[in-house]
Amino acid sequence: MKIAILIGTSGLVGMQLLHQLLQNPVYDYVLSIGRRKLSLKHGKLIQISGDMNTINSWDLDSKLSDQDLGGENHGIRVAIKENTAAIHAFSALGTTIKQAGSKDNFIAVDHGMVLQFAHCAKKLGAKKFLNVSALSADANSKVFYNKVKGKLEEDLKGIGFEYVGIFRPSLLMGNRSPARLGEEFAKLVTKPFIWLKLFKKMRPIYDYQVAKSMVIKALEVNSPAVEIIESDAMQDLTK
Repeated sequence: MKIAILIGTSGLVGMQLLHQLLQNPVYDYVLSIGRRKLSLKHGKLIQISGDMNTINSWDLDSKLSDQDLGGENHGIRVAIKENTAAIHAFSALGTTIKQAGSKDNFIAVDHGMVLQFAHCAKKLGAKKFLNVSALSADANSKVFYNKVKGKLEEDLKGIGFEYVGIFRPSLLMGNRSPARLGEEFAKLVTKPFIWLKLFKKMRPIYDYQVAKSMVIKALEVNSPAVEIIESDAMQDLTK
């Protein structure tokens, strides 16, 4: 049995990732975790909601049991308890300082929540962790956003997964709601680079390309312990 567990499903890449995982026949269950449930139903989708600030202390089996009125979750509960499933964890969670309201709140989401989720996934038995980072992520950067993303990358490497995939997309193309004014302007300026096939690493990349790359890498065998997948490599993977 293969189980995908993910956070950030309401976001741009997260929604694409959720659809990719649901459509992929390799995964038997897709477990989506968030503050609230999405208005989406699928035969192999299980949604769990709660306080994301305390995710590492959740009793996941109890949460699965609470909504298991017809016994549909029995298989996944047994597989997790008996450690017989291959579990891949995905994070597409991310915010902005404007949305978060402060730098501290931004750190709490983009670093704290993702790291808590990673520890939770490790306790469940996940062997692989795949995370959406940022193009210029660097723990030593003087740019606050890049520094937080880089610090998260370093901390994920130390948890002990067999594989950590770090995905660093450039400007994301897709239907984000609500739209971000600065991003929309940047898209207008840089979208011609896609048509002209210029500046491959820096030019915009579509949300579905990032999501598809994550699934491809999750299912690869003989992967390195840590792999950084830049935006140009994602474009190559999804030609």
